Amino acid sequence: MFAVAMVAVLVSMAMLITHVFRSTRVFDRILGVNSFGTKTVLLIAVLGFLNGRPEFLDLALVYALMNFIGTIAVLRFTAYGDLARLDDDRAKTDDLGWPS
Repeated sequence: MFAVAMVAVLVSMAMLITHVFRSTRVFDRILGVNSFGTKTVLLIAVLGFLNGRPEFLDLALVYALMNFIGTIAVLRFTAYGDLARLDDDRAKTDDLGWPS
């Protein structure tokens, strides 16, 4: 049963890779890579269950956090051109942090 789940995850990962390479828009590619990372977390969890190694779930959680932070960083870089644009962001907000 879990072997079938692992094969299904691998097939969906292959479909995501083809989508990433065929896509023309940057945000579609970022979304595809983020989804691929999510599928990788699922694959690590299923492999850990099949091998009887529950510590693989810890690795999957760490990979999920790195995938999330990496996606946010790439989106910020794509939108603004750099990752540390703090002075310009503060100048455009009011005291509560809302854009003015």
